[in-house]
Amino acid sequence: SGPRCPVCAEPWVSPRLLPCLHSLCAPCLRRLGTLGEPGPAVARSVLCPVCDAEVALPPGGIGQLTPDYLALSRGGAAAAGCDLCADGAAARRCLTCGADLCLFCCQAHRRQKKTASHAVTELENTKDCSQAGKPLFCPSHPTEELRLFCEQCDQPVCQDCIADRHWQHPYDFTGNVIHRHGDALRELLKSTQQHTGTLEDVLSQIDDMGSAVRSRTEAVATEICLFASGYVKAIEEHRDRLLKQLENLKVQKENLLHLQKAQLQQLLLDMRTGVEFTERLLTSGSDLEILITKGVVASRLAKLNSIAYNTHPSVDDGIQFSPHERAGQCCGYEVFGAILSKVVDPARCTLHGEDLHSARQNQLTGFTLLCNDTTGERMGRGGEAVRVTITHKDKRDCAIKPTVCDNGDGTYHISYSPEEPGLYAVCVYVKGQHVQGSPFTLMVKNKFREHQGVFHCCTFCSSGGQKAARCACGGTMPGGYQGCGHGHKGHPGCPHWSCCGQVKESSECLGGPPSNTPQRSLLRTVVL
Repeated sequence: SGPRCPVCAEPWVSPRLLPCLHSLCAPCLRRLGTLGEPGPAVARSVLCPVCDAEVALPPGGIGQLTPDYLALSRGGAAAAGCDLCADGAAARRCLTCGADLCLFCCQAHRRQKKTASHAVTELENTKDCSQAGKPLFCPSHPTEELRLFCEQCDQPVCQDCIADRHWQHPYDFTGNVIHRHGDALRELLKSTQQHTGTLEDVLSQIDDMGSAVRSRTEAVATEICLFASGYVKAIEEHRDRLLKQLENLKVQKENLLHLQKAQLQQLLLDMRTGVEFTERLLTSGSDLEILITKGVVASRLAKLNSIAYNTHPSVDDGIQFSPHERAGQCCGYEVFGAILSKVVDPARCTLHGEDLHSARQNQLTGFTLLCNDTTGERMGRGGEAVRVTITHKDKRDCAIKPTVCDNGDGTYHISYSPEEPGLYAVCVYVKGQHVQGSPFTLMVKNKFREHQGVFHCCTFCSSGGQKAARCACGGTMPGGYQGCGHGHKGHPGCPHWSCCGQVKESSECLGGPPSNTPQRSLLRTVVL
């Protein structure tokens, strides 16, 4: 039965072409144009039911949309609409003028004098005729064939149109302009075809990428599953290892407790024996019996009393689990969680540093805290609650804010930079208790004074023999030399600083020469 309207699925009736190049029959277009437009208002745009695109309508509305004659040629004559009224379905064809007519227009065609003699036949008898070969008539002048093309309005027209609305518009016969306009359309078609090719390639790439994404997702999912199963296996193995370690620790502590218990039970038995024997001797024995056995009994009791024993259990219940503790590698995975059996003992924690009790003003210094357990062994891990206070003994409002750095191995570095000189009290706490050696006194000295002179063997050598050059050591030489010289009076007998006379090169400057030597007379020279 041929192509039909995509909306109502009925044979074409005066199909019109939308700007999106989809065709609809006239009744469907009229229904589409009246949706949402109450009263006589003309719709400015419609929503194409095929592609859902909003397309603008001509100023005159749906009636000015371009007729789709190609749809009629594809669908055959039986699917065409009336060429005169454009509303009814074509039922007849005029063989003289080639127009398709509905029943109403066919009767009018026969009544008019001009067309009364035309031969009209049933449309079914002309199904084999090509729609493309029949002439097309002007919508404004139904009896006039469209043979001209208005260049200004860019549309086919008839002779009556040229004499009416298209007066003085440039025009030509359709056969003369079809090549030019067809070629322009072919160029646009060529460009569009290139875009369609590119879009097809992109869509193909998108499909390929979608397949690649799915494949990669499956591969990564497999990797995740393998990783997770391996990780679970590692965690389970680490769990078993921890439980075994915990069991061994329990057995070790129980054995130590059993050993201590057995030793103390034997000691208690021996002491009870000694006590019972001695009490029986003292209450029941005669004076002579007491004197005879006194030596043995006293020796035994003295020996029992001299035996040292622990008044507390030899082990404690200090067993903890730290879930965040790094536990190394297991089956190639890093695992966490460790059993902590050591408990820090503040009284056994020690302080270490080269200059623990002295510091310099505005100079960064520090010391190290070493944490040990109840047996005196190093903890080997960090995480303890360490607090340090440094306060001035004379100025209560003067305090130093130290920095505590946890090294993670049981040691903590405490650094500070004092701004005020003087005596300070330093307190170091672990779990709120003083450590061994805390509190202690810190002496903060004034800022280190750099030497302003030269470290020389003598003034004569360092100054190149200048007589006016002097040295803070106070030495002089005969001949008017005001500085020191080897073997002469006042020379310390060894290299020394010219600014203060200090003989130690790495020493602090004492700040000047003896009181009888003016500071301005000291020559600061470069060591020769």
